[in-house]
Amino acid sequence: MTTALITGATAGIGAAFARRLASRGYHLVLAARDTERLWREATELHDRHGVEADVITADLATDAGIAAVEDRLRDPAHPIDLLVNNAGFGNKGRYLEVELADELAMLKVHCEAVLRLTSAATASMRERGRGGVINVASVAAFFPRGTYGASKAWVTQFTQGAAKDLAGQGVRLLALCPGFVRTEFHERAGMGTGNIPSWMWLDADKVVETALRDLARGRSLSIPDPRYKALLGASRLVPQGVLGRVSSTTGRKFGPQ
Repeated sequence: MTTALITGATAGIGAAFARRLASRGYHLVLAARDTERLWREATELHDRHGVEADVITADLATDAGIAAVEDRLRDPAHPIDLLVNNAGFGNKGRYLEVELADELAMLKVHCEAVLRLTSAATASMRERGRGGVINVASVAAFFPRGTYGASKAWVTQFTQGAAKDLAGQGVRLLALCPGFVRTEFHERAGMGTGNIPSWMWLDADKVVETALRDLARGRSLSIPDPRYKALLGASRLVPQGVLGRVSSTTGRKFGPQ
């Protein structure tokens, strides 16, 4: 039995991972904060694909929430073959406009939870000689973009470094760095999206398919669209001051939708 555990599994990229993996016959463990929504999704995936789908209600901005998922990852009787660290959020406002407590909660979810859950998963996977971890970061990791971009840069660097350290031991790690994806992310953060060009939007299902393909190929970094690969290449030629101004405004129109 092949089992995947997905955090932030009830919407967006996390839900897309759940759908894709269920269609491939994976059994699932879905983790998020909303118990009712988790069970609704688990039931739908079970009925549609005939897979087992368990749930863990966990707020990864808390120690208790992280510990609950760690415990499941360490369960030797029910091993996890693929971990998808997808949970994350954005704060409304720029640096110093956001309450420090909210910034720290973001770092807890994006960095501490990713470190702890990746460590719990890979320790068990290394003992079995197989397994994979996908840590969902963002192309914001490569641009000056405040606390959010800094946290995603940490996820990207950590994942690639851990992938090198575990090379040859049967464990694969991938940092997934999509651009703008049509999910609930911006709405939840209170961010307007009117100034984002239509060509920059990606489909969550296609992002997931590319990530799984790149993981299977043994890559440690996935930028799931040629347009964003070209954008990152061009960014190396743009002066940092110009790049910072563009990055700080694109997709960061705050206020009512």
